[in-house]
This record gives sequence, C-alpha cells and structure tokens, in this order.
Amino acid sequence: MKQLKTYSQYYVDLLVRLGIFRFSFLLALALITLALMVQMGISWVLGETFEYKHMLRSLAFGLIMTPCAVYFISIVVEQLEESRRRLSKLVSKLSDMRERDLDLNSKLKQNIQQLNLEMKERLAAEESREQAMVDLEHEVIQREVTQIALSERTALLRSFIDACPDLFYYRTADGVFSGCNQAVEILTGKKEGELVGLTPWQVYKKEVAQQIVETDLVVFENKEELIYEQWLEYPDGRKAYFELRKVPFFNKEGQHLGLVGFGRDITERKLNEKSLEKASRDKTTFISTISHELRTPLNGIVGLSRMLLGTSLDKEQRQYLQTINVSAITLGHIFNDIIDIDKFDRNKLELVPSELNFNDFVVELDSLSRLMAEQKSLRFELERLTDMPESVIVDATRLRQVLWNLISNAIKFTSDGGVFVNVSVEPVEDNNVAIRFEIEDTGVGIPESELEKIFAMYYQVKSEQGHLHAVGTGIGLAVSQSLVRKMGGELYATSELGHGSTFYVDITVPVGAGAIEVIDEQPSLQRPLSIFMIEDIELNITVASSLITSFGHTVDVAMTGKEALSTFEPTDYDLVLLDIQLPDMTGFDIAKELQSRYTNLPPIVALTANLVKDKTAYKEAGMQDAISKPLSAKALKKVLNKLCYLDDQIVDEKTHATKAVLEEQSTDEVCLDELIDKEMLRSYIDIVGKKPVLDSVQLFKEMMPGYVAILDSNLAAKDQKSIVSEAHKIKGAAGSVGLKHIQVVAQQAQSPELPAWWENINDWIDEIKNSYNSDIEILIDWIEREFDK
Repeated sequence: MKQLKTYSQYYVDLLVRLGIFRFSFLLALALITLALMVQMGISWVLGETFEYKHMLRSLAFGLIMTPCAVYFISIVVEQLEESRRRLSKLVSKLSDMRERDLDLNSKLKQNIQQLNLEMKERLAAEESREQAMVDLEHEVIQREVTQIALSERTALLRSFIDACPDLFYYRTADGVFSGCNQAVEILTGKKEGELVGLTPWQVYKKEVAQQIVETDLVVFENKEELIYEQWLEYPDGRKAYFELRKVPFFNKEGQHLGLVGFGRDITERKLNEKSLEKASRDKTTFISTISHELRTPLNGIVGLSRMLLGTSLDKEQRQYLQTINVSAITLGHIFNDIIDIDKFDRNKLELVPSELNFNDFVVELDSLSRLMAEQKSLRFELERLTDMPESVIVDATRLRQVLWNLISNAIKFTSDGGVFVNVSVEPVEDNNVAIRFEIEDTGVGIPESELEKIFAMYYQVKSEQGHLHAVGTGIGLAVSQSLVRKMGGELYATSELGHGSTFYVDITVPVGAGAIEVIDEQPSLQRPLSIFMIEDIELNITVASSLITSFGHTVDVAMTGKEALSTFEPTDYDLVLLDIQLPDMTGFDIAKELQSRYTNLPPIVALTANLVKDKTAYKEAGMQDAISKPLSAKALKKVLNKLCYLDDQIVDEKTHATKAVLEEQSTDEVCLDELIDKEMLRSYIDIVGKKPVLDSVQLFKEMMPGYVAILDSNLAAKDQKSIVSEAHKIKGAAGSVGLKHIQVVAQQAQSPELPAWWENINDWIDEIKNSYNSDIEILIDWIEREFDK
C-alpha cells in the first residue's frame, strides 16, 4: 500500500513536470505498446500465429480509446493534485495562523503584566516624585544657605589674602595674570582688573620681567615648585627684595593650568646682611689702621735696635739689645696673626708661591730661633735629617710665619731643657718633595684630651703646672693650621703632659729650577745716590735716613703728599721711596700724579707697614718694587742694586689709574658756610619772602625719608643706575632750599665716574641719612635768626 502511494506520487509528479498533453501522449504511447506486447504474448502462449491484422485492430482501438481515457484521467489527476496543493497551503496557513494566535496571546499576557507593572511603578514614581519635590525644596534651601556661607567664606578668605603683606598671584600656562591680591596691586601700581590678561613684560621693567619669565618657564617645564630671590621695584622707585615661591597647579584630569606665586619681602634681612658686610669692612679697616699705627713705633724699635747691634757694644748691652730686637720681631709676628684673623674670618688667606733658596731659609730659621732660645737660657738645636734641595717653590713668608709661631710657642712654654727642630726632605713623584718640620720641646705639655682642640680659634689650654697657658692666645695655631692646609699639607701635634710636645708640619712642594740668584749686598758700582723719601712718621724717617746715609747716600724727605708734589724734581733723584699711607693722600695717588706730570721718572719703590707678598697692585700702579717697613739693610741694598745700579733690569710697565680715597667729614666738623648756601638763600628770600622758603624746607624734610628709603633699597640691590638717579633728585632738591652740604654729598653720590665711587657710596648715603635732619634744623634756625625782622 505504501509502495502504491509512492508510485501514485511519482505519477502525479511526472504529470506536473511534463504537463498534461505531453504526459497524456506518452502514457497513451506506453499503453498502446503495452497492449501490443500483451497481445503478442497471449498469441505466443496460445500457440497461435501472430498476425499483423490483429495488431492493427489493437493499435486502432488503442489509438482511439487510450488517448481519450488517458487525457480524462490526467485532467482528473491534475485537478486532484491542484486541490491537494491548495489544501496543503490552507493547512499551512491555518497552522501559521494558529502559531501567530498563540504568539499574540503570549504577547498579550506579557503586555498585560507589563502594564500592571508600569502602573505599579507609576504609582511608586508619583509617590517618589512627591518625595523628591520635598527633598528638592530642602536641597534648594540648603544650597542657598551653603551659597551664602561660601560667599561669606570667600569674602573672608579674600580679605585675609588682601590683608596679607606677602605677594599672592596666579598666572595661566600662557604666562598671563589671572588674579592677585592687594600687595601685588601696590607693587605694580595696577588694580587686579587691569593686571588680568597682561604678561610680566607688560607689567615690569625688562630686566625684572626677564627673570620672572625665565623662572616661570622652569616651573612650567619641570612641573615642580621653585623658590628664588629677586629685587622688585615699586612705582615710586623704591626697591624691595623678595623671596618668591612659584608652584604649578593642575585640574582634576591632571592638565597643567598655570602657576600660583607667593612673595615675601625680605628687604630688612638683606639690609641686615649689608650692615654685616659693612661692619666686616669697618672691622677690616680698623684692623689695618690699628696694625699700621702699632707697627710704626714697632718698626722704629726693630730698625734702631738692628742698627745699634751693628755698633760696638759690651756683652751685657748686646744681650739687652738682642732681647729688645727679638721681642719687637715677635710682636710683629703677633700683628701678622691679628691681620690674618680677619682674613681667616673672611676666607681670604692667600698664598703667593715663589722660588726659595731652601738652605738659606733653614739657616735663617736656625739663627733667629737660636737667638730667641738664648734669651731664656734654653738649648736650641736644628738638625737636617736628609739632604736639602737647592730650591723649592713655596710661599716663604707664610711658611716662615707658621714655623715662627710653633718655635715661639715651644720656647715660650719651656722653662727647662730646650727646643729641637728636625728638618727632613723626601722626593716624591712629579718633581715634588715632601718636607717635614718637627718642632719638639721639653715644656709643660698638653693633655691628650685637648690635642684635637688646640687648633681651634681662641681655644686655650691651661696646664696644671703653674697655670701656664699651653697654647698662648689661641690665635697663632688656628691661623697656622689654616695656612698649612692651604699649602696642601697638614699640621698636627703629639704631647705628653709634663714631658713636652712635638708639632709636625708636613707639606709637599715643587722643586725649584735651580740655584737662586743672590744679588750682592754691595752695589756693583760704588756711587752715591740721591733718594727722595715721602714719609710722615718721624721715627720711620729717623730709621730710614740713618740706614740710607750709612750706605753713603743722601736723602730728602717730604712728610705729606702735597709737599712731595710741590718739591719733587725727577732729574734731581735716582730713587723715590714712597709711603703708601699719608695724612692727605695715598701713595697710589702720588704715583699717579707724578706719572701724569713727568715722563722720565726715577724708579719708585713703595714703603708699606703691611706684609709684602703679592706686588702686583704696586706694579700696576707704576711702581717698580715694594718693601716692608722697617727697612732692612739687605732689602734696601737689593732694591738699590736692582733698580739703580743694574739699569738694564728696570722694566717700564703700563701705569693704571688708582682710585682715590676721599675723606669723610662729619656734620659737626663743617662750618656754617659749608652747610648752607647763604648767598643763594638771601637772594631767594628777598624775592619770595621767608615763609615760602620755610615751606619749601619743610616739604624737603617730608620728602627726604622717601628718598632715603629708595636709596637704601637701591644700595642693597646694588642698582648703581637707580642710586645715581635718586642721588640726583636729592641734589636738586637740596640745592633748591640752600642745603649746600647735602647737595655736595649728593653730587658725589650721583657721580659714578669719581675714583673709588662704589667703595665710598655707602658712606655718602650714610652721611646724607645721618646729617640731613640736623642740617635742616640749622638751616631753619639760621633763616629765623637772619630774617627775624
């Protein structure tokens, strides 16, 4: 049955595929063929002879009946098939409709559920909205309260910032101002609204803006805080020194927005530093002055005692005189230490190495030390432990100062026994030698716990034996150690209390080129010289004149610079000995004036009470040499041989102008004619009357504190151009009211072309500050008395 359905389906599919006509034709042909074959089969089975006429009958019948039957059946089958198809489509549509209906029913249920849910949510939302409205009202009220509080806090913070004397500002990443406080407004002379949008180039002077912009760039590039110091100028010209702090700031995303700046006025601290510098300079001046004054009589003692030692004396007289001479020399070394203290404090201890005949140096050390030891009846021995180099390169003066301090201490604090000095030299690499001096004594000794402290400035150790000061004043050792360390060496000590001490000086110095040329103390040509000496101290004149005349020369003396310039004739003299410190002018000034007057000057040699090391300053001033006072026979003969007898050794050097030192006069020392311009004031008062003049004086008095404040700030800032400008204002204002003294000092302060102008400007400004009030009072008093009619 199943196969029949399958065949029927094949039949129908074939009918549909071929169409009714072709299918009917083929089916009729198949049936006719089948009929012929059946007929032939039956005939064969029945044993009948197959005849064609029978075939024709079957064929004719089949041709007539079969097509009609087949066509009818095919039509029926085709219609049935069409019906079946329609039915299948209908069933399919019904199935689809059923599925769609089920789907719609499902969606309808979901929609109903969603609608119910939305209704519930809407009801909840309505309730939430009502609650939100209530909360919003509370939030608005709270926000308004917060806004009011924030405004109050902002106003309070702004008032704090504006009340702060420190600078506070902020600039964008483009370097444009976007806000500031009142301190910045006062500094720039612009309101905040005017500053916003401006760059530093549009606000400050070029040199100030340059530094501000450069530091801004550092902050922007490094994105980190920067602190530096800078002078800033107020609109009235007053300068203030600020410590500026710049900090970058960013937004929440880390984007760089600009910088916040803070500035604190530290002008007072800067002025205090300036005062300390001035105090240091004053201390240096005082030390130099007092040293010079003390050296003057001391040089007389050394010179005269040295000359007397060359005369015939008995043994006792010679011993006394030697004691005087050695004591004076020792005191001179103490003066050197005092001067070096000041240099030590200012880190200005200097070395001037030169070639030194080392054997002569050791012999000199031996002879002087032996002489000192003899004064206390002590043994003194100096032993050369190794061969000595012919010459070394070292600052002989400083090395001599160190060794003299150590040997002097050793002799001073040794009462029995003696002092022993060992000198050893060892070659090292690079043509250098290591030199060691050992200074051993049998004195009181130093406690081991104190050995590390004895080289500290002013530190003293007391021995339990007799309460002797084991290291003197505490000056020499500190200076000596500093000098040795500057030489690249080391100074240290060992000691045993009650058994003496040993000090070691280790230095490494280059070996000299060879033998040191020694100039014969006797002139190569014996001829008398005519010497012109400029010196203001009678004692120094006596010593030097005695020494010069003992050599067979003549000497003429001038005691002031004015006298020297009026009496000196260059053709009359072979040599000029020129003191550096004179009452009316300096030796440098005299040398400058002589060189400007004459072209054929004899050699000029500077005389100075200070230790002569570097002679560059004297040679630059046109002098051929410099020697220390008191004059020694050896030093004088050396100079005479070099400059007067060996003319080919004199080298002409270009003369440099030297700054003049102007003397300061106090208000109490000037007379009334120097304080005020009487003639101008009389003429002025005759024209306008007394009251306008007094009003002008009062106005000047009120303006002066501002002028002085600006001068002080410019002086601290070392702004020379502004100092000149402000001094010019004071000069004009003082001249307009007849304050002659103030006008003159201001004229000096406004004249940077003057010699030593910068060195004296501080004193001139101080003189203006300290004297203008008293000068004004004197002026008012004079006007009141003179025109009280």
